[in-house]
Amino acid sequence: MSARTVKGQSADQLCDALAAFSRQMYERGWMPGTSGNISARLPGTDDRALITASGRDKGELTAQDMVVVHAATGEVVEPTTLRASAETSIHTALYRATDAQAVIHVHSPYATAVACRAGQANRPTLLRLERFELLKGLGLADPAGTEMPVFPNWAEVPRIAAHVADHYGQTSNAPPALLIADHGITAWGKDLAQARNRLECLESICQVLTINGVGIHTRDI
Repeated sequence: MSARTVKGQSADQLCDALAAFSRQMYERGWMPGTSGNISARLPGTDDRALITASGRDKGELTAQDMVVVHAATGEVVEPTTLRASAETSIHTALYRATDAQAVIHVHSPYATAVACRAGQANRPTLLRLERFELLKGLGLADPAGTEMPVFPNWAEVPRIAAHVADHYGQTSNAPPALLIADHGITAWGKDLAQARNRLECLESICQVLTINGVGIHTRDI
């Protein structure tokens, strides 16, 4: 089912918003080429979400480049010529395990650099973040510090998604963001604007970690 065939003005508006946010992320250098993906729960439905199509240039994305999927499973509601993002299963894992209403995955440079330093090839780790004023932007119960998970960049994306669902399903105080080793950062929120704001806070924190040469402190999950 094409996103434009979903009835209701709100669906059209969400398609436009997803395309606009994708172009913004591209212009900032956070979604170079066809990288990255964005999704949001579809208003007026219990179990559906819109996600950016696979293989599309994020700087030229339009409202027509969205795919309707089941929010719990990632299955395409009705096949079309578009393919849902290859990382759809990570988005749906977050929809199942958290209260996320919108999810944004980007390859912003500083967060990706930190993901390269903090990640392991064969096991998930936790990256300790503390004393940063911008942690207040994440809506944490205790903004003094948090541990952000860093998942291995396994070739099998559903394997990453399974670990994401397991961690966030069992960790009540986990931050609304994660890293994938050598790959990038994902953040989420009650809507696209909040997810973007959280990304901005974390990218700035990662910039300080990188520029100042601050030590990266991790532990195994």
